[in-house]
Amino acid sequence: MGFHEVMIDPLFADLLPPLGQRGREWIPVTAGESRAAVFRLDDGSVFAKCVAEDGIDELRGERDRVQWLADTPVPGPSIVEWSSSRRGACLVTTAVPGLPADELSSSALLRAWPSIVRMLRRMHELPTAECPFERRVSSMFRIAEDVVRRDAVNPDFLSADQRGVPSTTLLEQLRVELDERRAQEADDLVVCHGDACLPNFLIDTDTLSCTGLIDLGRLGIADRHADLALLQANARETWVGDHEARADRVLGTTYGADRIDSERSRFYLHLDPLTWA
Repeated sequence: MGFHEVMIDPLFADLLPPLGQRGREWIPVTAGESRAAVFRLDDGSVFAKCVAEDGIDELRGERDRVQWLADTPVPGPSIVEWSSSRRGACLVTTAVPGLPADELSSSALLRAWPSIVRMLRRMHELPTAECPFERRVSSMFRIAEDVVRRDAVNPDFLSADQRGVPSTTLLEQLRVELDERRAQEADDLVVCHGDACLPNFLIDTDTLSCTGLIDLGRLGIADRHADLALLQANARETWVGDHEARADRVLGTTYGADRIDSERSRFYLHLDPLTWA
C-alpha cells in the first residue's frame, strides 16, 4: 500500500484498500477533522472516504445513495469497493471528471452556469416514487435541534445575517415558519442533492459543461429550495460586477422562475447551517 508523504492516521491507513502496483499511493484530500478522511489515488481515477466506527452508518447511507444515483440518468460516481469492520469503513468510488465549480473564475462560472442549473433541474426531475431516501424539512429541523442543543453550530457556516445571533434564537425564528414550510413542501417534493454547493458540481474546463455531481451523502426527497438556496448563496461568493444579476436571470430562464420562491430559499439557507456539526 502506498501513502503520500503527509502523515495519515493509522486507522485510515488500515482501512484503505491495498494497492497492488509499486509506486502507487493514496493522497489525502481532507485532513479528516471530524469522522471522515478523503483520499484520491495518485492517478486521480478513484477516491476513498474512510470513517471510524462512529461514522459507519452515515457512510453506508452515502454508499447507498451513490449506488442509487448511478442507476439514474444523472451522472455521478460509481462504487468501486466497500469494506467495513468493527473499527471503521471505507468507500471507494470512481472520480467524476472535471474541475469543481468553485475553482472557476466569475466569468467562467457564468458561462458554466446554464449547464449547472440544468444538471440540478435534471436531478429534481427524477421520479420521487423511485427514491428511497428522504430529507424532508421535519427531519432537517430535528437534526438542527440536536446540533443546537449540543451547542455544535459552526459559525463559519452561518449566513452573514445569522452571525452574532445565539443559535437557540436562530432555531426559534425558523420554528415559527415550520408548519408553513411543511405544507409547501408537501406539494413540491423533488429528489434533492442535499448539499448543492459549487464544489459538488464538476465542470469540463474545455466546454464549461457540468459533467456530474459528487458528495451525495445528503441526497433525498425534499423541497427543491433546499438545493436552490445553497447553490445561489454559494455562487454569490464568486460573482463580480453584474454577474450575479445575470446568473439570476439565467436561473429563472433555465430552471423556471415560477418554481422559485425567495422566502422559501431564505428559510432553507438559514436552516442548513444549523444541520452541520
